[in-house]
Amino acid sequence: MSIIIDRRLNGKNKSTVNRQRFLDRYRKHIKKAVSEAVNKRSITDVESGSQVTIPTKDLSEPRFQHGQGGRYKQVHPGNKEFISGDRIKRPSGGSGQGSGKGKAGNSGEGMDEFSFQINHEEFLNHMFDNLELPNLVRKQLQDATEFKMKHAGYSSEGSPDRLNIVRSLRSAHARRIALGGGARKEVRALRRQLRELEVSPEATDTQLVEELREKIRELNGKLKKLPFIDDFDLKYNNLIKVPSPSNKAVMFCVMDVSGSMTQEIKDMAKRFFILLYLFLQRNYKQIEVVFIRHHTAAKEVDEDDFFYSRETGGTIVSSALEMTRDIINNRYNPVDWNIYVAQASDGDNWEGDSSVCSKILTEQIMSKVQYFSYVEITDRAHQNLWREYESVAESFADQFAMQQIKTPNDIYPVFRRLFEKKETV
Repeated sequence: MSIIIDRRLNGKNKSTVNRQRFLDRYRKHIKKAVSEAVNKRSITDVESGSQVTIPTKDLSEPRFQHGQGGRYKQVHPGNKEFISGDRIKRPSGGSGQGSGKGKAGNSGEGMDEFSFQINHEEFLNHMFDNLELPNLVRKQLQDATEFKMKHAGYSSEGSPDRLNIVRSLRSAHARRIALGGGARKEVRALRRQLRELEVSPEATDTQLVEELREKIRELNGKLKKLPFIDDFDLKYNNLIKVPSPSNKAVMFCVMDVSGSMTQEIKDMAKRFFILLYLFLQRNYKQIEVVFIRHHTAAKEVDEDDFFYSRETGGTIVSSALEMTRDIINNRYNPVDWNIYVAQASDGDNWEGDSSVCSKILTEQIMSKVQYFSYVEITDRAHQNLWREYESVAESFADQFAMQQIKTPNDIYPVFRRLFEKKETV
């Protein structure tokens, strides 16, 4: 038996296409592994790579084999136990491709499950696959800072990387035809005249024949001196900047940090917002994130304070919604921005404040936002804030979404349901 080991380096990612085909084939197993990994990881380790295991039963490869061919007859013995369509039970013992369970034995062989590693980039690709910000639209061109390059014909000057070879050769060919057209026409006429003299039995004027040949040689020499391509022939792709409608977006991350939020609930809220933050940073270039923490009073903070500050207190949710409303009015004109809000809370609120929250949303916020998502993190029955928000969800069915998280295993599925890509009709 001979063994061949390929020690060639994977230069210029030559195996990338094959790996991508492999990942596409086992997409179902990878997505399951990614989902399980997200649920088990800590807050700071959400985005690293992962190991994926494929069961042995899913590793079988289709194959072709030659049949007996031709026409033949077979006689099968009858039986008293089975009829057509019955399923034969698997024998209780014997060899097989087991999973490692059972007692030791002296017979049988099989294969282990296949495991492989996906890197950080592949992990994020599958984690955020088929997700998007709902209702994202392009805004007006006023004060647009986003431009795109658009093809606008050809020019005689430009950088070498924009050289259009086809246009340049076409221009060179046209120039040669234009400059040498008269000479070629004259050459064709002289050759016809020369042929007539050479085949004519009465042709005696050898001097005229030589003059015609010399004239033809002189004209062909001039044609050969025409350059195949000249600087004048070079054509370059002309690109111009045109303003592009902006799809700028801002996401308001609103988190309850009141005393009713236990450390476990706060950790689940942080994990939800970390998933959201990674998704926004990875999938959208023009995206701004506003972080708001609240207890009895709301406060706009930076990313570090949002995830790691230990400040706490009572609960007045309306303070966060009022701050969100004021920031939108002062900094984010709905004409220019796609506005999104994601709110996480345990649902517990000060007596009478939940109705205030519902009123602020209905009258002052929902008309300005593309999408509002509310996540209630509790393993108890729905709290009063949830019940108030249900009326908002009925009035703004396409813009308002609500989900409940009871355990850490619910975080990733809830995140996907909130931002799953909707099929357009």
